[in-house]
Amino acid sequence: MIYLDNNATTKVDAQVLEAMLPYFKEEYANPSSIYDFAKRSNYAVREARGKMKDFFNAENEKEIIFTSCGSESANTAIRGVLNMNKNKRHIITTKVEHPCVLNLYKALEKEGYKADYIDVNSNGELDLAQLSECINDDTALVSVMYANNETGVIFPIEKISEIIKSKNKNTKFFVDAVQAAGKIPIDVQALGVDLMGISGHKFHAPKGIGALYVNSKTLITPLIIGGHQERGKRAGTENVPYIAGMARASELAADGLEYEATEVKRLRDKLETNILKNIFNSRINTGIINRVPNTTNIGFEYIEGELILLHLSDAGICASSGSACTSGSLEPSHVLRAMNVPFTAIHGSIRFSLSKYTTEKEIDYVCEKLPAIVDKLTNLSPFQDELEALKKRR
Repeated sequence: MIYLDNNATTKVDAQVLEAMLPYFKEEYANPSSIYDFAKRSNYAVREARGKMKDFFNAENEKEIIFTSCGSESANTAIRGVLNMNKNKRHIITTKVEHPCVLNLYKALEKEGYKADYIDVNSNGELDLAQLSECINDDTALVSVMYANNETGVIFPIEKISEIIKSKNKNTKFFVDAVQAAGKIPIDVQALGVDLMGISGHKFHAPKGIGALYVNSKTLITPLIIGGHQERGKRAGTENVPYIAGMARASELAADGLEYEATEVKRLRDKLETNILKNIFNSRINTGIINRVPNTTNIGFEYIEGELILLHLSDAGICASSGSACTSGSLEPSHVLRAMNVPFTAIHGSIRFSLSKYTTEKEIDYVCEKLPAIVDKLTNLSPFQDELEALKKRR
């Protein structure tokens, strides 16, 4: 089995699992309890918070809130800010956000908020001029992802922060960094963000654990109300094994950034180059622009992406047609639609996402199998005249 769907989830690192195991077995106490046995669990949470502070480059540990996932982090950040600023009813995001943000914004519109959705160009780059024009005195929040989950395109977060603060210094800025964490450096202070969410299972921690950075100058209300945990910002008994696991994964991710930027990128580029060379009806949907090093989104014109995925699966290769959160939908990707990817390619677009575990041998195998799969499906396409014309042009 060759796994090239690491933007959906990643393999848990063996060192992460090792860090988690004591808190399933020997150190199972509730960290909120006051007896000595519980102090070791409490210490593990505090130690993990310090490691996550370093991962974000936050100012202090109190700015880190543990959550269950990226979606909870986003909902906590967005609703938390808006609940503290009820007199402001304008919010901004982009047309290519993850469903956890887009669907929340749609729900907020039904509650009376006015939302603006910023365009992207054909390469997936954000229209910064439009963003600047949309910010006004009533703007409570801007939400922009760091790296797109389908294309890997990186948004200029520091520049966006500068635009926001120059237009309205009271507007809060939330960044969904789920697909950036572990792939490129994160520095919330240098980026100038107010809130940032991540999810552990995207960088070799287990599913079910996330984190939210909230800077000390930003007030939010809790999404989950109950006990005193997380200084009242997120109720519920702390998930000690998973918190310890994500903290260890953050250390490994920080140490592996150079490998991501060199070796993982090299393998990604090798895959792209081979596909474009050997499959005439292929195209990189983003163009060759600034992306996280592990991700490529390639369109195969005049054939169905779902059929490609099924044939790849038969060959033992795992990939996807976009976000795992929308994989049950037959609708074309909202990200690719926003980029105006041609209708000839949008239904035939495949996302390949690598990880530190991806090997050269695996990439060679995909490069061997994929052209034959696409060729077979191309020969079955009802658009033979169009394909022949495309082949002559290329």
